[in-house]
Amino acid sequence: MNKADYKIHIIGAGISGLIAARVLEESGYHPVILESTSGAGGRVKTDYIEEYQLDHGFQVLLTAYPAAQKFLDFKTLSLQKFLPGAVIFSKGKKKVIGDPTRDLSLLIPTLLANIGSLSDKLKILKLNSILKKKSIHEIFSQKEKTTLTYLKDFGFSTEIIQQFFKPFFSGIFLEPHLDTSSRMFEFVYKMFGEGYATLPKSGIAAIPDQLLSKLNHTSFQYNTSVQKVEDGRIILENGKEIQSHFTIIATEPGLVMPKLKNQEVEWKSCDTLYFETDTRNISKPLIGLITDPESLINNICYHTSLKTNSNPKKELLSVTIVKEHNLNESTLVARVKTELQQYCNIQTKRFIKRFLIRRALPNITNLQYEMLPTETKLTTTVFLAGDQLLNGSLNAAMIAGEKAALGVIGTLEDGLIVEEFTSEFN
Repeated sequence: MNKADYKIHIIGAGISGLIAARVLEESGYHPVILESTSGAGGRVKTDYIEEYQLDHGFQVLLTAYPAAQKFLDFKTLSLQKFLPGAVIFSKGKKKVIGDPTRDLSLLIPTLLANIGSLSDKLKILKLNSILKKKSIHEIFSQKEKTTLTYLKDFGFSTEIIQQFFKPFFSGIFLEPHLDTSSRMFEFVYKMFGEGYATLPKSGIAAIPDQLLSKLNHTSFQYNTSVQKVEDGRIILENGKEIQSHFTIIATEPGLVMPKLKNQEVEWKSCDTLYFETDTRNISKPLIGLITDPESLINNICYHTSLKTNSNPKKELLSVTIVKEHNLNESTLVARVKTELQQYCNIQTKRFIKRFLIRRALPNITNLQYEMLPTETKLTTTVFLAGDQLLNGSLNAAMIAGEKAALGVIGTLEDGLIVEEFTSEFN
């Protein structure tokens, strides 16, 4: 049986599913992707409204991600770099802090910011040194604790945790208490230290768009919802049955595998609201952090500071909220406008759009960096992908997709069940 004749289906056209398709194609297979929505990208999408490009949530690509370096062409993405620092809004004042060893323009502002004690600054240098030497394998082999406990145990003061670490990493982990695993903290901190936080010039959706452009032998069936997956077949929501030699589930498996219903993943949610303003309160490409514990807003970003495809005559501001709330949209918008004025001295011109992302990041413990291809195997012919298998990141989504595809390829090319498939489907 020719490789191209095997019926290999991938459920979900997110990053993990697209990577799985690419790896299968590279080995000569012609997979089919079943996607419930009208387009690819999963959680990595961009809307285009008027002259603005609005990412679904404030997302960045860390250039140090090993999997991103492997699967993406950074040059073609035209990545726009954030400076290695942040603007801190605290008690009505605005201060800039950053890593002057990587960008000298941050030296004077950081010295004048007076955030954290001398001891805190020395501990940051120590942490930088430790994580530079520590391998990713070592990071994910260590015993887990919460990020907050980790920072306290390291000796950081309450002040610098509250004014920098908490707002900065809450925006990454999408939870306000730093309950996320210390493994994820060390990994992300290391990635920030070894590369840059970036955005593609045409928005975060440029990432799945590039992956799509590299697929030449993959078929797509959009607006196709899957009800159930079994060995050898896929049952769609409309009742149609599809025969499948192998199936890779690149979405939450509990949604399509009844026996996994009790193992459904919990998800972190967030709100991202976009506003137009007349002026920019942060001149450089830096993220703004709001440190007041009463603030609903966690962080802000002027996308027009990055030379993205936004209208240069107007300023585009995104606001991210990670705290839970029960506000309807109109009340939320009013609250955010008030807080922007109160904490950041920002006057908005108009509200553009809100993205409520209920499944933004998987809320998991015992985080891992990678897995063996055989570990993605759920049944004889069903394999799993998706960042929920490892850790909540673009990097993990890519690795999981690759490993699931390699699991399928390994099973096929080991000749374990080829005879059975050939007789059943022909």
